[in-house]
Amino acid sequence: MPEHMNSRRLIELRNFGSNPGLLKCWLYLPTILAPKTPLVVVLHGCTQNAATYDHGTGWSKMAEEKGFALLFPEQQRANNANLCFNWFEPGDIQRDAGEALSIREMIGHVVEAHGIDPGKIFITGLSAGGAMANVMLATYPELFAAGAIIGGLPYGTASGVGQAFERMRGQNAPSVSQMQSALTTAASSWGAFPSISVWHGTHDQTVKPVNAEQIVHQWAGVHHVSDTPYVIGSINRHSRKVWLDESGKPVIEVNLIKAMAHGVPLSFTAKAPLGNSGPFMLEAGISSTARIARSWGLADDADVAIAEEAFELGLEHSRAPSSIEAVIAKAMAFAKPGLAHNAVGRDDRGVGKVINDALRAAGLMR
Repeated sequence: MPEHMNSRRLIELRNFGSNPGLLKCWLYLPTILAPKTPLVVVLHGCTQNAATYDHGTGWSKMAEEKGFALLFPEQQRANNANLCFNWFEPGDIQRDAGEALSIREMIGHVVEAHGIDPGKIFITGLSAGGAMANVMLATYPELFAAGAIIGGLPYGTASGVGQAFERMRGQNAPSVSQMQSALTTAASSWGAFPSISVWHGTHDQTVKPVNAEQIVHQWAGVHHVSDTPYVIGSINRHSRKVWLDESGKPVIEVNLIKAMAHGVPLSFTAKAPLGNSGPFMLEAGISSTARIARSWGLADDADVAIAEEAFELGLEHSRAPSSIEAVIAKAMAFAKPGLAHNAVGRDDRGVGKVINDALRAAGLMR
């Protein structure tokens, strides 16, 4: 694999378990690996592999900066000629069987070998990888704190290649009650269900956007939320809806990316972009990688602002005042210790400089 794809940073793991799905496994560990670090499981789409998907999405760059670990399951052509995870094959999407069990074994091995926090395991993926992420969330709900499904499909709605293409086209889908039943019977036992983030392009012709709506309906039952979202808004012109559970916790989120085709929404025009353009890595003026990481507590508002800083000052930034406020708050917190030690004769211009520097670093001020 090419050096520029950071493949040297991905370590192949072997002998992680019985591996009935015959998948490969790659691991990324940050330079500084603290005890009880979080783990993000990242699943590539069809025609991709672990290194190309990481190169495109920028997950290892974020992991290095923020100090969390990454696990990349990888499909092999012997299993699927197009390198798609087999999200539509019954033998691969059941708990403790096939590809689902292989991924579960990878996670268990990494958690034990590297001291991962078992309460901070997350999963994301694109297309077939997004559908497979949904498989893992459904079959092992106790394992994950949250998941993000990009251009994916609901769980357990296809059996075989023919049905898979129908579902991708948005045709002949099961009823909502059937989809919810598939989800609730996928795991032998469960406690709290993971929260779900759904990302989909409004002009996706490969996996029709109706699949995003179906994923929301499928998970609404286990989270006991109504059809009406609690929050309806937009981010950088893109539609966002959020559902809260009875305790007020966000449990389902759907982001419909305006005019985007099939792929991962990213922002390559930023001064410090996460990821690189390529097949299925699409310029959308929004960094799904940064925003997903932030929603899981692995990144903050400043990281999102930096990843999307190509937007000019004005309407786009005025829609997200929380990011600006967070940067200012950080700047003030940084400045306060020095002020406390030198309260007499303090120079307020120094405080202003700290704030201005922070805003410039976040791309919010020139």
